[in-house]
Amino acid sequence: MVSERYQSKSVCVIGAGPSGLVAARELRKEGHRVVVLEQNHDVGGQWLYDPSVDGEDPLGRNTTGTNSHHLKVHSSLYTSLRLISPREIMGFTDFPFSVKKGRDMRRFPGHRELLLYLQDFCDWFGVRDLIRFNTRVNYVGMLDYVVGCQDLKWVVKSVEKKTQVVMEEVFDSVVVATGHYSQPRLPSIKGMDSWKRKQMHSHIYRVPEPFRDEVVVVVGTSLSGQDISMELVEVAKAVYLSARSLNNISEGLSKVISKHDNLHLHPQIESLQEDGKVLFVDGSWVIADTIIYCTGYSYTFPFLDTKGIVDIDDDRVGPLYEHTFPPSLAPSLSFIGIPRKIIGFPFFESQAKWIAQLLSGKRTLPSLDEMMQSIKDFYHSRDVAGIPKYNTHDIADFEYCDKYGDHIGFPHLEEWRKELCLSALRRADTNLETYRDSLDDHDLLQEALQSPHFTQQEAQAYPL
Repeated sequence: MVSERYQSKSVCVIGAGPSGLVAARELRKEGHRVVVLEQNHDVGGQWLYDPSVDGEDPLGRNTTGTNSHHLKVHSSLYTSLRLISPREIMGFTDFPFSVKKGRDMRRFPGHRELLLYLQDFCDWFGVRDLIRFNTRVNYVGMLDYVVGCQDLKWVVKSVEKKTQVVMEEVFDSVVVATGHYSQPRLPSIKGMDSWKRKQMHSHIYRVPEPFRDEVVVVVGTSLSGQDISMELVEVAKAVYLSARSLNNISEGLSKVISKHDNLHLHPQIESLQEDGKVLFVDGSWVIADTIIYCTGYSYTFPFLDTKGIVDIDDDRVGPLYEHTFPPSLAPSLSFIGIPRKIIGFPFFESQAKWIAQLLSGKRTLPSLDEMMQSIKDFYHSRDVAGIPKYNTHDIADFEYCDKYGDHIGFPHLEEWRKELCLSALRRADTNLETYRDSLDDHDLLQEALQSPHFTQQEAQAYPL
């Protein structure tokens, strides 16, 4: 719904990754007073590669304080990581991810190219001036919360990491944009806590060399599990890839396994034994030097105190209306970037616009009861479909993204953007090692490059 009243709010955005940067831009565009707090020295969030992982707990388990868990390392990027989607689909709607001379010009570039794109975005739209770098948020909580209060304010406590100066500020609104690829999600395996050899999560994997001549068990056949296994086979004595289900192995992964004598596929792990033995559920076993858990990540907001209103239950963050707004605290508290399995940047942009317009009073949310019923209906639909709770925020649905944008008149995803996305997924499924470079989508690419998304670049004189 659209309202005629316009207001300017003080807004704290937590995180200067892709979602935080576009949030800052849209909030300022709508007339709000914006401060972005970023724990690292530059923008990028997950895309700000950090090669130094020595101080991090290998399994991400170290805690500090009674109610917080601050990882020393935020980024989970490994050195060789390349994008899994073509660059053409990834840009914000008005700032295409174009090829630049002298940089990584591949359609599936390495991770640094996306960081440079985010830096370009930040500088082009003048967002950098809004950001306080090297500032970690330790606490976000409501100021004098009263049930049903319509005029919430938020206390934000942060620390400047170099000087250790602590700040306490009050804002009208907080936007949480901290990402969800940092906190390791670990399996529960018998003997895991007493296994004497090396165990680590892929969060701190960077290069294959430390595993030369080792026997390595890689747990998980996700994107990172596949990438890391393909790197390790070149240096390790043997790599044993443990899959949750042997029935869901892609044609592409099967081809890779058949090519390498030292890459072996196994089912789930039954138990770990103190002598180094890894026992699989089919009775087979190996003596391993290292286990790498490529088992995904969990949502975590260690700084956030909502008096129990927002909770995380088996990776379901809730209750959240449209994965964005906790109904009883909205719109003063919101989350950007919770959904997974989406074309991220345009979706973050639509979230940011909706939040900004709600805070200004240009638009309004449904009633509390209507939002809670919507959430209840959504949970029920997931349950009926047999989708585990921990996959609540896995969208994998272009139609949902389009319907989300309809709340603010945000343009639907272009057909070429959807088709390029699906084309990459299909190629990865059949040719895992080569899909980024063996391309057969020339006609789609030309359609994309001739679309307004790219031709606007010339009209607006974005730097090439």
